[in-house]
Amino acid sequence: MGVRRELARRRKALGYSQERLAEVLGVDRVTIGRWERGETDPQPYLRPRLAKALQSSAAEIEALLSPQGDRPAPVPARAVSAEAPGAHAESGYRDDMIRREFLRLVSLTGALVALSPDDADRVPAEDVAEVQVMTSHLWQVYGLARAKQTVYPLVHDQISDLTRLLGHAHREGRHRELCGQAGSLFQLAGEIFFDGNRYTEAAECYALAASASKEAGNADLWAASLTRHSFIGVYERRFRETAPILDAAGLLARKGDSHLSTRYWVAAVQAQVYAGLGDLDACNRALDQAQEVHYLSDPSPGGWLRFDGSRLDEERGSCYVTLGRLDLAETALIDALGRQLSMRRQGSVLTDLAVIGARRRDIDRLLSYGTAAVELAERTSSGYIGRRLEGLRGYLAPFLPDKRVADFNDHISSLIAA
Repeated sequence: MGVRRELARRRKALGYSQERLAEVLGVDRVTIGRWERGETDPQPYLRPRLAKALQSSAAEIEALLSPQGDRPAPVPARAVSAEAPGAHAESGYRDDMIRREFLRLVSLTGALVALSPDDADRVPAEDVAEVQVMTSHLWQVYGLARAKQTVYPLVHDQISDLTRLLGHAHREGRHRELCGQAGSLFQLAGEIFFDGNRYTEAAECYALAASASKEAGNADLWAASLTRHSFIGVYERRFRETAPILDAAGLLARKGDSHLSTRYWVAAVQAQVYAGLGDLDACNRALDQAQEVHYLSDPSPGGWLRFDGSRLDEERGSCYVTLGRLDLAETALIDALGRQLSMRRQGSVLTDLAVIGARRRDIDRLLSYGTAAVELAERTSSGYIGRRLEGLRGYLAPFLPDKRVADFNDHISSLIAA
């Protein structure tokens, strides 16, 4: 395989350095150099992105990847700067618009939730019932959606309708009902942002959901808002800062409905925090408490409270991975993988199993489980799985001399950058 001078010329003609092209494609700069020297070929999943960045057809990319002499490569008629290949600027502008509109809704809803009820009541009961039905339906749609972000426009419209009702005069009882729906809807919006790794927006949603739930007088809904908020700290590994949030959620849950699973869900998340703090005994106690959810006679109501204990094996396995108890972790995770899991949950379990492979220096197992997790992340566009895979990359450094691992690392980089 010879030097690919045409590929290097095309890159330079469009104003790319090796570093900048690597950033656009989500690979290491060294990888670009290896391509241009003819030492390796771009993986098939990277070729469409390379073609887009270099403004070339698939056939032209194949020609650029063949070893050639010093024949000059034609410069595309519409050369662009390295700062804006493709539609990155347009995408960034669209994201800014979405964020500004989201912040407007948060500010408006937050103000209306905090307002005192009125003596008049201009919000018909059937309008409130319609909001309740639609909100419940949106939680179901979210649960079934492969790409969670596709549900956001529907949730946005529902929040807009709810905000309109909150702006009308209404009595205290109606205010509590509407605030309860706001607590549920903003938790759902937070879930969507969380799945997309938009943690700032997710935190704003959960904070407003907690305020609305407090106004609604619903301790379980309030506790659920705090529990979801705590997940941000768990995934950012800020365990000490997260523990007090879960303590507060636990206090609220104990004041709530004893027939609901709220307190057991809080315990399951507390187990993850204890694992992060390295406290095996406290982690096991919390997991045992969460296990008591199976004694409840009533099924999980769904919607904002879906915890029914079905995830405890995978959560136990994840805790044991964090604690370094790999044998215990593998047993729990393999058991979990044998059950019917959502794609997002499968991706999480597979990533944990890949971590076990890395920590045991078993490259074949690392790549087998890790590749399966990457495929699920690509199918679902889940930022949640992407975040888990980003954590896996921290274990890959000792194995990067192996070409298979280097390519796998590049694949994760590309996935995260997409």
